[in-house]
Amino acid sequence: MKKHICSPLIGLAIIFAAQFPASAENNQKLEVFSWWTSGGEAAALDALFQTYKRQYPGIEIINATVAGGGGSAARPVLQTRLAGGNPPDTWQTHPGWELLGQYVEAGYCLPIGDIYKSEGWEKVVPQQLIDLLSRNGKPYAVLCGIHRGNDLWYNKKLLDKNGITVGDSMSFDEFFAACEKLKAAGITPLAVGDSGIWATAQLFENTLLGTVGPDAWKALFSGKMSFDDPKVKQAAKTYGRMLDYQNPDHSALTWDQATKAVMEGRCAFTSMGDWAHGEFTKANLEDNKDFGWVTCPGTNGAFIIVADGFPLAKGAPHSEAATDWLKSIGSKEAQEAFNPLKGSIPVRTDVDKSKFGPYLQWSMQSFSKDALLPSVVHGEAAPAAFQQALNDAITQFVVDKNAEALSAALVQAAKDSNIAK
Repeated sequence: MKKHICSPLIGLAIIFAAQFPASAENNQKLEVFSWWTSGGEAAALDALFQTYKRQYPGIEIINATVAGGGGSAARPVLQTRLAGGNPPDTWQTHPGWELLGQYVEAGYCLPIGDIYKSEGWEKVVPQQLIDLLSRNGKPYAVLCGIHRGNDLWYNKKLLDKNGITVGDSMSFDEFFAACEKLKAAGITPLAVGDSGIWATAQLFENTLLGTVGPDAWKALFSGKMSFDDPKVKQAAKTYGRMLDYQNPDHSALTWDQATKAVMEGRCAFTSMGDWAHGEFTKANLEDNKDFGWVTCPGTNGAFIIVADGFPLAKGAPHSEAATDWLKSIGSKEAQEAFNPLKGSIPVRTDVDKSKFGPYLQWSMQSFSKDALLPSVVHGEAAPAAFQQALNDAITQFVVDKNAEALSAALVQAAKDSNIAK
């Protein structure tokens, strides 16, 4: 029989392949974990994917989305994976307590200051935002967009038909007067979709800010003001009054279904972050023609930040592709493609503003001059334990509307979670 003799080079190649069998495959994949599944969210996420594919061809993207607004269903899945040593390459997170308290302190992600330097982001991203992503001076995530949480959206044609005009701002008295007029006309004034309790908790968050103001907001979440303050109890009572005008099927709807109820004229208003703008855009509705917006009652001059970003997982299966993903989503090209579809504004200050419509230009202007405040509902202003306690307290309040009990629950939550840390 004829013998087959391998050359030394072939032998070395076989040894190398045996030692590193998955290296080539690993470099061709990227797993991105998020909860962006509604129409506008999915379109915006796809814009990030398409930009990444143009900038870094040949990578297979694993879109690991878990449905559930605000990450209510996604976070437990993610936590299980991280704790079990099976991280995605990168995942959606909010800055502040959520990123730093849940992921950085636990050692689940790596510092990425070198990426900020190589991409020159310190020159085009406001330092205030970088600080929200940093621990000991080291940033741990890249933001792809900034949402505003305290918006009140309305069906413009429906309000016009009923003789209701919304100005540059709205007080609680003006809001309730409009609700009464709509109710008398047989129209449900307020759309709420709280099958995920966070959506109505956000309505309370906005009402709380509108009642106490920006300075007291900061004091509440730094431990300098107590949640049994009379203003907090007043906010709870006002919130309870708002719920009197909500749709009867609120507990059966998601936030985007509530937004759709406003689009279709079944309800007039909805209090929601400007990811709702992405839903209006996806439905081909026009700013200031089909729908309008105003800051939630009492919150003019304040901007509740709900920013979205992605970190680099420690032990990421495809670390090189994940690093490229962070560079991509922080690029001007990606930010200009993503944010108009998502309803958010770019993190970068050097984007072409002409690519953004009336609402987003309004939001950019507000961001540049108004008081910037972290959201508690979206994990930025307080630890996860407080966030959960708020959701539990709101779940009970929706049933009994007991302002004293809600205030007492928040006092206990602030104590238990060491909110002044």
